[in-house]
Amino acid sequence: MVEADPVIFIGGLGRSGSMLLERLLGELPGVAPLGEVAHLWRRGVPAGEPCGCGQAFEHCPFWRKVGARGFGQWRESQVGWLTRLSVRVDRTRRIPAYALGLVSREAELVEYVRSYARIYAAAAEIAHAHTVVDSSRQASLAYCLSAIMDLRIVHLVRDPRAVAASRFGKVRRGRVRRAEDGRPMTRWTPLRTAVHWLVQNLAFEVLRGKGVDVVRVRYEDLLARPAETLNALTTRLGLPHATGDFGFLGDRQARLGVAHTVSGSPARLAVDRIGIGDRPARLPATQRWLVTALTWPLLLWYGYRLGGAWTVRRRAVASRV
Repeated sequence: MVEADPVIFIGGLGRSGSMLLERLLGELPGVAPLGEVAHLWRRGVPAGEPCGCGQAFEHCPFWRKVGARGFGQWRESQVGWLTRLSVRVDRTRRIPAYALGLVSREAELVEYVRSYARIYAAAAEIAHAHTVVDSSRQASLAYCLSAIMDLRIVHLVRDPRAVAASRFGKVRRGRVRRAEDGRPMTRWTPLRTAVHWLVQNLAFEVLRGKGVDVVRVRYEDLLARPAETLNALTTRLGLPHATGDFGFLGDRQARLGVAHTVSGSPARLAVDRIGIGDRPARLPATQRWLVTALTWPLLLWYGYRLGGAWTVRRRAVASRV
């Protein structure tokens, strides 16, 4: 089986626009967005969550073909086996060892990554794509994959105060935020969000320092200048594209087709025109300054202002710096 070349992995924190970026990239010719592949074995195969096309996972023709091409077929026995491998090799606590080159359980790591490589290659073949996009986000998975296979990472960053407000807020416009399965979304305290934001982003900075191809994009730049940001990003990633390829982008909106994305936010089910904008939730001043105090070194490094909740300085939209 020929591997998909390249594989683009979107890394970062939840509520940072990874699904939006993936859907926009998926509108480019030859690019297949796959959603959060990390959750395929928990939400797709065993739970039958809907594909981005609207059909249940087990009934989606695209994913049925991917399973047949990559594994013969999807099997329940694979779920337990790969979940156990994930627990052993794909954990945030193992990142320091990977960063230092102290790779233990190498045979298990190879087997774990091979399962992803099969999915990527099969999906690229079925979709007739030259590139697949995985928006799984987790830094630990990025370390696992990059240790074995050629990987291009888009490090998506959002102001941590906006992320904390989004994770901490319970109600928006009178409605409780709900996950794709209908259950209320888990609320994170601003403290937990700040620590997680710092750890995850530092992990991607270290990965870039190890020579892995990591391109940083800010969520705020994507919202403010989507066409410019996508053009700079695709150029930096070496994806073939032309000026006309961004015709699906309009004034603060995008026209999206059907995407076979497995797991992720409900936004992956959106078809036709969607708005590109932000509705920032409010964060109490004390919580905002707590997040700022904990994350200020990277805040400044990424071009955010310490005194403003969402205000940012203009900076390159796609950069390794």
